[in-house]
Amino acid sequence: MKVKSFAGMRCSIAGALELIGDRWTLLLIRDLSLGLRRHDELRAGTGIPTATLAARLKYLTQHGIVEQSRYQERPPRVEYRLTAKGRDLWKVSVALREWGDRWDASGFGAPTVETIDRETGRPLRLALVDPETGTAVPTNRIQLRPGPGADDRVRHLLDNLATETAQ
Repeated sequence: MKVKSFAGMRCSIAGALELIGDRWTLLLIRDLSLGLRRHDELRAGTGIPTATLAARLKYLTQHGIVEQSRYQERPPRVEYRLTAKGRDLWKVSVALREWGDRWDASGFGAPTVETIDRETGRPLRLALVDPETGTAVPTNRIQLRPGPGADDRVRHLLDNLATETAQ
C-alpha cells in the first residue's frame, strides 16, 4: 500500500500521511463524507479496483477512521460510515479542494463543488481562527512555534524560519 513508511517521524503531517496518504483513501473519505455508504457506491464513485477498495476499507476500519454496520443479514452486507476521527478529516478535504479549485488541478476550469453558508448563500473558505475570539487571523500574523513534542531539529527549523521572516 505504501512505498515509504513515515512511522516514527516526529511530525504530525507525516503521521497523518501514514494513516491517510494513499490517493484512494482521500477519495473514499470524500465519498463517505458525501453520504455514500455501500461498497458498490464507493467503487462507482471512485473507480477503485474491488480488491483495493476492500483493503482500504479494512485499513481505515482498523485505524478507527471508518466503522461498519450491517444492513442485511442474508446474505450478510455491511455499509461504512466515518467515525468522529474520520469526520474530522473534512477540513483536509476542503483544503485540498480549495487548492485544486484555485490552481485548476482538475483541468476543467471550474469548481464542481462549492462550500456556501446555508443561511446567506455566500461562499465560504477555510481560515485559521483564534479560538477565543472566533475571528479569522490574517496570514501575515500567523507564526509557527515549537510544540510540546518538538525535538531539536524542529526547534532549529522554526528558529531559522522566525529569523528569516523577521528580516
